[in-house]
Amino acid sequence: MTETQVTLIQIDNYGPWTVSPTPRREPDLQTLQSRLYADLSQLVAHDGGYVFSTRFDNMIAVTNGIDLSDHRRIQAAVRNRYPVTVSLGVATGSSPREAVGEATATLQAAGSAQDSDRTEILRGEPLCEDGTVQIAHFDVNDATGQYTDELNAFDVFRHIDRGYSALLEYMYDAHDSLSFFIGGDNVISVTPGLDRAAFAETIEHVEEAAGIELKVGVGRDLTAGDAGMAAKEALERCRNRGTRVEIGTGESAGRA
Repeated sequence: MTETQVTLIQIDNYGPWTVSPTPRREPDLQTLQSRLYADLSQLVAHDGGYVFSTRFDNMIAVTNGIDLSDHRRIQAAVRNRYPVTVSLGVATGSSPREAVGEATATLQAAGSAQDSDRTEILRGEPLCEDGTVQIAHFDVNDATGQYTDELNAFDVFRHIDRGYSALLEYMYDAHDSLSFFIGGDNVISVTPGLDRAAFAETIEHVEEAAGIELKVGVGRDLTAGDAGMAAKEALERCRNRGTRVEIGTGESAGRA
């Protein structure tokens, strides 16, 4: 059985800050957001987690194995490097959808995202015991041959985005999973303990709904980072074997 720990990362009072004392240039704000995401990605990855940008002022991290002291260290690092601070809501659930719902409610109960008095909130309870997390790494079949080398760059973007949107909606509604576009033609989904049939069904749905052919490598381990590596290795097996779904288990989970 899998159990997902999710941390909602929310920039404090960000909307008002972007226009105070006068509106800030959009390129400057985009630069700050991208640098903050990059730093948070490294900080969380140091402890075995993943961060996904979502709306940039709100980010979702998968933080199995990361305790409250680690979260406080991450907050301090942001405070020391940036003109903004972040609040963190931590929750666990048998599904990623359940976990992100609880993490969001935890922060919402602490005050509005645009409340100047709500600063560096840290609320929630990390996993008391080790629980495995499942990561699925989806990839478009022959994206270079079908799209990148054949269509103009924006049309490629439209095709990939159409497939991503179909995948995101289906995984969320049918399987309580959280899916994130991570660049190129790749999507990572954080899932409950889905089996091979569920992933095969998902691939068929996306092909029918968006005309995009996918393959997926799936991994399970004690942290998102290790589960993600197991998923990447499984995806390589898909490429080598010509299969659509491969499932593996990371070394730590195998020893657990």
